[in-house]
Amino acid sequence: MELNDFFKSVLDADRAAVVICGLDHTIVYMNSAAVSRYQKRGGKELLGKNLLDCHSEKSKEMIIKVLDWFNRSPDNNIVYTFHNEKENKDVYMVALRDSAGELIGYYEKHEYRDRETMKMYDLS
Repeated sequence: MELNDFFKSVLDADRAAVVICGLDHTIVYMNSAAVSRYQKRGGKELLGKNLLDCHSEKSKEMIIKVLDWFNRSPDNNIVYTFHNEKENKDVYMVALRDSAGELIGYYEKHEYRDRETMKMYDLS
């Protein structure tokens, strides 16, 4: 089994939507949570599309500014972008880099703030 299979498995198991984009803003990967979350906008059909086409002019401007900031330094890797009150989550843009530290893309990270309702170690 390749290491990439492990990485993909981690992303696919995440309950939060994960959409990965290349430097040209093309959507290259969506986990199953993202496919479900964005079903009304096309779901899997969004793969290969430009992420900027899904955003307002102001959001497009901010995404481009963040990508420029990521490009300035290999230390620039995460930016807090907003808090979603309705879902009680914080949202970040995260740089993706290759083993040499070169920027290869980015993704949006969702961190939910609600206390977990699942019982601990419930294996039933």
